[in-house]
Amino acid sequence: MSTANDTVHGRVEQARMELTPTQAAAGLAFVAALGFALLFVQEPTLHDSMHNFRHAAGVTCH
Repeated sequence: MSTANDTVHGRVEQARMELTPTQAAAGLAFVAALGFALLFVQEPTLHDSMHNFRHAAGVTCH
C-alpha cells in the first residue's frame, strides 16, 4: 500500500523483511548484468536490437 510517507529507506527495510538473501542476490545480479550490457555493449547490431526491444516494451527513449 502506498502512502505519502513512503521513502526509499522504508522500501529497503520492507524488502529486507520480505526477500530471502538468495532472492536479493539474484535481483542484484540481474541489475548488474543489465547495467553491464547497457554500458559496455556497443556492437551496433546488438544496440539496435536492444533499442527495438525497449520500444516493444513500451519505453519511449526519444
